[in-house]
Amino acid sequence: MTPVGRGTTSQAPARPHTTDRDTLIADQTSITNQESDAAVDNSKLTSLLHGLPGVDQVGLEGRAATLATRSIKKDSKIWAIDTAISMVDLTTLEGMDTDGKVRSLCAKALHPDPTDPTCPAVAAVCVYGDLVATTRACVADRIHVAAVATAFPSGRASMEVKLMDTKQAVADGADEIDMVIDRGAFLAGNYAKVFEEIVAVKESCGDAHLKVILETGELKTYDNVRRASWLAMHAGADFIKTSTGKVSPAATLPVTLLMLEAVRDFGDQTGTRIGVKAAGGIKTSKDAIRYLVMVNETVGEDWLNPDMFRFGASSLLNDLLMQRQRMRDGHYSGPDYVTID
Repeated sequence: MTPVGRGTTSQAPARPHTTDRDTLIADQTSITNQESDAAVDNSKLTSLLHGLPGVDQVGLEGRAATLATRSIKKDSKIWAIDTAISMVDLTTLEGMDTDGKVRSLCAKALHPDPTDPTCPAVAAVCVYGDLVATTRACVADRIHVAAVATAFPSGRASMEVKLMDTKQAVADGADEIDMVIDRGAFLAGNYAKVFEEIVAVKESCGDAHLKVILETGELKTYDNVRRASWLAMHAGADFIKTSTGKVSPAATLPVTLLMLEAVRDFGDQTGTRIGVKAAGGIKTSKDAIRYLVMVNETVGEDWLNPDMFRFGASSLLNDLLMQRQRMRDGHYSGPDYVTID
Protein backbone atom coordinates (compact mmCIF):
# COMPACT_ATOMS: atom_id res chain seq x y z
CA MET A 1 0.00 0.00 0.00
CA THR A 2 1.16 3.54 -0.68
CA PRO A 3 2.05 5.46 2.49
CA VAL A 4 -0.33 8.30 3.22
CA GLY A 5 -0.33 11.60 5.01
CA ARG A 6 2.77 12.91 6.73
CA GLY A 7 5.70 13.47 4.35
CA THR A 8 8.31 16.05 3.46
CA THR A 9 8.13 19.01 1.14
CA SER A 10 10.88 19.87 -1.30
CA GLN A 11 10.46 23.61 -0.89
CA ALA A 12 9.02 25.86 1.79
CA PRO A 13 8.12 29.31 0.43
CA ALA A 14 7.72 31.95 3.11
CA ARG A 15 4.31 33.42 3.83
CA PRO A 16 3.58 36.59 5.77
CA HIS A 17 2.08 36.21 9.25
CA THR A 18 0.89 38.71 11.79
CA THR A 19 3.01 37.07 14.49
CA ASP A 20 6.79 37.18 14.69
CA ARG A 21 7.77 34.23 12.52
CA ASP A 22 11.17 33.59 14.12
CA THR A 23 9.63 33.45 17.59
CA LEU A 24 6.90 31.13 16.37
CA ILE A 25 9.39 28.74 14.79
CA ALA A 26 11.51 28.79 17.95
CA ASP A 27 8.44 27.85 19.99
CA GLN A 28 7.63 25.06 17.53
CA THR A 29 11.15 23.66 17.78
CA SER A 30 10.93 23.71 21.55
CA ILE A 31 7.62 21.85 21.49
CA THR A 32 8.90 19.29 18.98
CA ASN A 33 11.95 18.61 21.13
CA GLN A 34 9.68 17.85 24.08
CA GLU A 35 7.74 15.09 22.31
CA SER A 36 9.91 12.41 23.90
CA ASP A 37 9.76 13.95 27.36
CA ALA A 38 7.48 12.69 30.11
CA ALA A 39 5.41 15.84 30.04
CA VAL A 40 4.95 18.81 27.76
CA ASP A 41 4.95 22.33 29.14
CA ASN A 42 1.36 23.56 28.77
CA SER A 43 2.48 27.19 28.97
CA LYS A 44 4.71 26.75 25.92
CA LEU A 45 1.90 25.12 23.99
CA THR A 46 -0.42 27.93 25.01
CA SER A 47 2.12 30.49 23.86
CA LEU A 48 2.52 28.72 20.53
CA LEU A 49 -1.17 28.22 19.83
CA HIS A 50 -2.34 31.63 20.99
CA GLY A 51 0.51 33.20 19.04
CA LEU A 52 -0.94 31.99 15.77
CA PRO A 53 -2.57 34.64 13.59
CA GLY A 54 -6.22 35.31 14.36
CA VAL A 55 -8.73 34.12 11.76
CA ASP A 56 -10.51 36.74 9.70
CA GLN A 57 -13.98 35.19 9.67
CA VAL A 58 -15.36 37.44 6.93
CA GLY A 59 -12.32 36.89 4.74
CA LEU A 60 -12.28 33.12 5.29
CA GLU A 61 -15.98 32.67 4.53
CA GLY A 62 -15.68 34.98 1.55
CA ARG A 63 -12.80 32.96 0.06
CA ALA A 64 -14.69 29.72 0.61
CA ALA A 65 -17.80 31.14 -1.06
CA THR A 66 -15.78 32.39 -4.03
CA LEU A 67 -14.06 29.04 -4.54
CA ALA A 68 -17.44 27.29 -4.40
CA THR A 69 -18.59 29.23 -7.48
CA ARG A 70 -15.76 28.03 -9.72
CA SER A 71 -16.94 26.00 -12.72
CA ILE A 72 -14.97 23.27 -14.48
CA LYS A 73 -15.19 21.85 -18.00
CA LYS A 74 -16.64 18.44 -18.83
CA ASP A 75 -13.29 16.67 -19.26
CA SER A 76 -12.10 18.07 -15.95
CA LYS A 77 -15.37 17.04 -14.31
CA ILE A 78 -14.90 13.42 -15.41
CA TRP A 79 -11.41 13.45 -13.91
CA ALA A 80 -12.69 15.14 -10.75
CA ILE A 81 -15.40 12.53 -10.20
CA ASP A 82 -12.94 9.64 -10.55
CA THR A 83 -10.49 11.44 -8.27
CA ALA A 84 -13.20 12.01 -5.67
CA ILE A 85 -14.19 8.32 -5.79
CA SER A 86 -10.57 7.34 -5.16
CA MET A 87 -10.50 9.66 -2.12
CA VAL A 88 -13.57 8.25 -0.37
CA ASP A 89 -13.27 6.53 3.00
CA LEU A 90 -16.44 4.46 2.61
CA THR A 91 -17.86 4.48 6.09
CA THR A 92 -20.33 2.65 8.27
CA LEU A 93 -20.37 3.66 11.93
CA GLU A 94 -23.75 2.58 13.28
CA GLY A 95 -24.71 0.56 16.31
CA MET A 96 -26.56 -1.88 14.04
CA ASP A 97 -23.52 -2.66 11.85
CA THR A 98 -23.07 -6.37 11.14
CA ASP A 99 -20.42 -8.54 9.49
CA GLY A 100 -22.77 -8.93 6.53
CA LYS A 101 -23.21 -5.21 6.07
CA VAL A 102 -19.45 -4.69 6.23
CA ARG A 103 -18.82 -7.41 3.64
CA SER A 104 -21.29 -5.72 1.28
CA LEU A 105 -19.59 -2.39 1.89
CA CYS A 106 -16.19 -3.91 1.13
CA ALA A 107 -17.44 -5.37 -2.16
CA LYS A 108 -18.71 -1.93 -3.14
CA ALA A 109 -15.46 -0.28 -2.03
CA LEU A 110 -13.38 -2.55 -4.26
CA HIS A 111 -15.73 -2.38 -7.28
CA PRO A 112 -17.93 0.72 -6.95
CA ASP A 113 -19.41 0.17 -10.43
CA PRO A 114 -19.32 -3.56 -11.27
CA THR A 115 -20.35 -2.78 -14.88
CA ASP A 116 -17.31 -0.60 -15.49
CA PRO A 117 -13.83 -1.95 -14.64
CA THR A 118 -12.32 1.50 -15.25
CA CYS A 119 -14.08 2.89 -12.17
CA PRO A 120 -11.49 3.34 -9.42
CA ALA A 121 -11.73 1.71 -6.02
CA VAL A 122 -12.22 3.90 -2.97
CA ALA A 123 -9.33 4.78 -0.68
CA ALA A 124 -10.46 2.89 2.43
CA VAL A 125 -13.28 1.29 4.33
CA CYS A 126 -13.83 2.88 7.75
CA VAL A 127 -15.47 0.83 10.52
CA TYR A 128 -15.61 0.35 14.26
CA GLY A 129 -12.68 -1.56 15.74
CA ASP A 130 -14.56 -4.81 16.32
CA LEU A 131 -15.25 -5.08 12.57
CA VAL A 132 -11.67 -4.50 11.42
CA ALA A 133 -10.83 -8.20 11.09
CA THR A 134 -13.90 -8.79 8.89
CA THR A 135 -13.00 -5.78 6.76
CA ARG A 136 -9.37 -6.80 6.31
CA ALA A 137 -10.38 -10.33 5.33
CA CYS A 138 -12.64 -8.89 2.62
CA VAL A 139 -10.30 -6.30 1.09
CA ALA A 140 -6.94 -8.02 1.70
CA ASP A 141 -4.28 -5.44 0.89
CA ARG A 142 -6.08 -3.85 -2.05
CA ILE A 143 -7.32 -0.78 -0.15
CA HIS A 144 -6.80 0.69 3.30
CA VAL A 145 -8.73 -0.34 6.39
CA ALA A 146 -9.48 2.54 8.77
CA ALA A 147 -10.75 2.05 12.31
CA VAL A 148 -12.23 4.67 14.58
CA ALA A 149 -10.64 4.44 18.00
CA THR A 150 -10.08 6.21 21.34
CA ALA A 151 -13.72 5.93 22.46
CA PHE A 152 -15.16 7.34 19.23
CA PRO A 153 -17.12 9.60 18.91
CA SER A 154 -16.99 11.23 22.35
CA GLY A 155 -13.40 10.47 23.31
CA ARG A 156 -14.56 10.07 26.91
CA ALA A 157 -12.50 7.19 28.25
CA SER A 158 -9.33 6.57 30.21
CA MET A 159 -6.02 6.74 28.39
CA GLU A 160 -5.50 3.04 29.05
CA VAL A 161 -8.75 2.20 27.26
CA LYS A 162 -7.93 4.49 24.34
CA LEU A 163 -4.53 2.89 23.81
CA MET A 164 -5.93 -0.65 24.09
CA ASP A 165 -8.62 0.31 21.57
CA THR A 166 -5.96 1.52 19.16
CA LYS A 167 -3.59 -1.43 19.58
CA GLN A 168 -6.38 -3.98 19.11
CA ALA A 169 -7.56 -2.32 15.89
CA VAL A 170 -4.02 -2.35 14.49
CA ALA A 171 -3.51 -5.97 15.55
CA ASP A 172 -6.73 -6.90 13.72
CA GLY A 173 -5.51 -5.33 10.49
CA ALA A 174 -6.23 -1.60 10.52
CA ASP A 175 -3.54 0.40 8.74
CA GLU A 176 -5.23 3.73 9.52
CA ILE A 177 -6.56 4.91 12.88
CA ASP A 178 -9.07 7.74 13.19
CA MET A 179 -8.81 9.07 16.76
CA VAL A 180 -10.85 11.81 18.44
CA ILE A 181 -9.29 14.50 20.57
CA ASP A 182 -10.50 15.35 24.06
CA ARG A 183 -12.48 18.47 23.19
CA GLY A 184 -13.22 19.18 26.85
CA ALA A 185 -9.52 19.34 27.67
CA PHE A 186 -8.82 21.46 24.61
CA LEU A 187 -11.57 23.98 25.35
CA ALA A 188 -10.38 24.18 28.97
CA GLY A 189 -6.94 25.16 27.74
CA ASN A 190 -5.31 21.88 28.78
CA TYR A 191 -3.42 21.62 25.50
CA ALA A 192 -0.69 19.45 27.02
CA LYS A 193 -3.18 16.68 27.79
CA VAL A 194 -4.47 16.68 24.22
CA PHE A 195 -0.92 16.79 22.85
CA GLU A 196 0.26 13.91 25.03
CA GLU A 197 -2.75 11.76 24.12
CA ILE A 198 -2.09 12.21 20.41
CA VAL A 199 1.59 11.36 20.89
CA ALA A 200 0.70 8.22 22.87
CA VAL A 201 -1.91 7.07 20.32
CA LYS A 202 0.53 7.71 17.48
CA GLU A 203 3.07 5.48 19.23
CA SER A 204 0.41 2.78 19.69
CA CYS A 205 -0.37 2.92 15.96
CA GLY A 206 2.97 1.39 15.05
CA ASP A 207 3.14 1.48 11.25
CA ALA A 208 -0.51 2.51 10.91
CA HIS A 209 -1.24 6.09 9.95
CA LEU A 210 -3.04 8.40 12.33
CA LYS A 211 -5.93 10.69 11.44
CA VAL A 212 -6.77 13.11 14.26
CA ILE A 213 -10.43 14.14 14.41
CA LEU A 214 -10.88 17.68 15.70
CA GLU A 215 -14.70 17.61 15.86
CA THR A 216 -14.79 21.18 14.60
CA GLY A 217 -18.51 21.57 15.32
CA GLU A 218 -17.71 21.49 19.04
CA LEU A 219 -14.69 23.82 18.87
CA LYS A 220 -17.04 26.79 18.33
CA THR A 221 -14.59 29.27 16.76
CA TYR A 222 -12.33 29.36 13.73
CA ASP A 223 -9.43 30.34 15.97
CA ASN A 224 -9.92 27.11 17.93
CA VAL A 225 -9.99 25.08 14.72
CA ARG A 226 -6.66 26.62 13.68
CA ARG A 227 -5.14 25.97 17.10
CA ALA A 228 -6.38 22.38 17.21
CA SER A 229 -5.00 21.79 13.71
CA TRP A 230 -1.53 23.00 14.67
CA LEU A 231 -1.61 21.10 17.95
CA ALA A 232 -2.46 17.83 16.18
CA MET A 233 0.20 18.34 13.52
CA HIS A 234 2.91 19.04 16.10
CA ALA A 235 1.86 15.93 18.04
CA GLY A 236 2.39 13.65 15.05
CA ALA A 237 -0.86 13.47 13.06
CA ASP A 238 -0.55 12.11 9.54
CA PHE A 239 -3.96 13.60 8.72
CA ILE A 240 -6.16 16.14 10.42
CA LYS A 241 -9.87 15.40 10.07
CA THR A 242 -12.81 17.74 10.48
CA SER A 243 -15.44 15.66 12.21
CA THR A 244 -16.83 12.38 13.43
CA GLY A 245 -19.98 12.91 11.37
CA LYS A 246 -21.98 12.59 14.60
CA VAL A 247 -22.01 16.31 15.48
CA SER A 248 -23.56 19.17 13.50
CA PRO A 249 -22.09 21.11 11.82
CA ALA A 250 -19.60 18.61 10.44
CA ALA A 251 -17.36 19.43 7.48
CA THR A 252 -17.97 22.86 5.96
CA LEU A 253 -16.11 24.65 3.20
CA PRO A 254 -14.77 27.45 5.46
CA VAL A 255 -13.55 25.03 8.14
CA THR A 256 -11.89 22.76 5.59
CA LEU A 257 -10.30 25.77 3.90
CA LEU A 258 -8.91 26.87 7.26
CA MET A 259 -7.45 23.40 7.87
CA LEU A 260 -5.93 23.33 4.39
CA GLU A 261 -4.30 26.69 5.07
CA ALA A 262 -2.97 25.27 8.33
CA VAL A 263 -1.33 22.26 6.67
CA ARG A 264 0.07 24.54 3.95
CA ASP A 265 1.63 26.91 6.49
CA PHE A 266 2.83 24.04 8.67
CA GLY A 267 4.53 22.53 5.63
CA ASP A 268 6.08 25.86 4.72
CA GLN A 269 7.57 26.23 8.19
CA THR A 270 8.54 22.63 9.00
CA GLY A 271 8.94 20.87 5.64
CA THR A 272 6.38 18.24 6.68
CA ARG A 273 3.26 17.53 4.66
CA ILE A 274 0.05 16.59 6.46
CA GLY A 275 -3.12 15.23 4.88
CA VAL A 276 -6.66 16.53 5.40
CA LYS A 277 -9.91 14.57 5.67
CA ALA A 278 -13.27 16.29 5.32
CA ALA A 279 -15.97 14.16 6.93
CA GLY A 280 -19.69 14.51 7.47
CA GLY A 281 -22.32 16.30 5.42
CA ILE A 282 -20.67 15.92 2.00
CA LYS A 283 -23.36 14.19 -0.05
CA THR A 284 -23.22 15.24 -3.71
CA SER A 285 -20.77 15.32 -6.58
CA LYS A 286 -21.10 19.11 -6.68
CA ASP A 287 -20.03 19.25 -3.04
CA ALA A 288 -17.04 17.01 -3.70
CA ILE A 289 -15.90 19.03 -6.72
CA ARG A 290 -16.09 22.24 -4.69
CA TYR A 291 -13.74 20.68 -2.16
CA LEU A 292 -11.34 19.54 -4.88
CA VAL A 293 -11.23 23.05 -6.36
CA MET A 294 -10.48 24.41 -2.90
CA VAL A 295 -7.70 21.86 -2.36
CA ASN A 296 -6.10 22.74 -5.68
CA GLU A 297 -6.31 26.48 -5.08
CA THR A 298 -5.04 26.31 -1.48
CA VAL A 299 -2.37 23.60 -1.28
CA GLY A 300 -1.89 22.66 -4.92
CA GLU A 301 -1.95 19.54 -7.08
CA ASP A 302 0.24 17.54 -4.69
CA TRP A 303 -2.79 17.16 -2.41
CA LEU A 304 -5.14 16.00 -5.19
CA ASN A 305 -4.71 12.32 -4.41
CA PRO A 306 -5.97 9.93 -1.73
CA ASP A 307 -2.61 9.96 0.06
CA MET A 308 -3.16 13.60 1.02
CA PHE A 309 -6.91 14.30 0.90
CA ARG A 310 -9.91 12.16 1.83
CA PHE A 311 -13.68 12.35 2.03
CA GLY A 312 -15.30 10.61 4.99
CA ALA A 313 -18.68 9.63 3.62
CA SER A 314 -21.36 6.98 3.36
CA SER A 315 -23.79 8.40 0.77
CA LEU A 316 -21.40 10.52 -1.36
CA LEU A 317 -20.19 7.54 -3.38
CA ASN A 318 -23.69 6.83 -4.69
CA ASP A 319 -24.06 10.31 -6.16
CA LEU A 320 -20.55 10.21 -7.64
CA LEU A 321 -21.44 6.94 -9.36
CA MET A 322 -24.72 8.29 -10.72
CA GLN A 323 -22.98 11.35 -12.14
CA ARG A 324 -20.23 9.18 -13.60
CA GLN A 325 -22.77 6.93 -15.32
CA ARG A 326 -24.69 9.91 -16.65
CA MET A 327 -21.55 11.35 -18.21
CA ARG A 328 -20.69 7.96 -19.70
CA ASP A 329 -24.15 6.87 -20.91
CA GLY A 330 -26.04 10.14 -21.23
CA HIS A 331 -28.67 9.27 -18.63
CA TYR A 332 -29.06 8.43 -14.97
CA SER A 333 -29.41 4.82 -13.90
CA GLY A 334 -31.20 5.84 -10.70
CA PRO A 335 -30.12 5.63 -7.07
CA ASP A 336 -31.36 2.05 -6.57
CA TYR A 337 -28.80 0.89 -9.11
CA VAL A 338 -25.82 1.99 -7.05
CA THR A 339 -26.98 1.87 -3.45
CA ILE A 340 -26.50 -1.05 -1.09
CA ASP A 341 -28.52 0.43 1.78
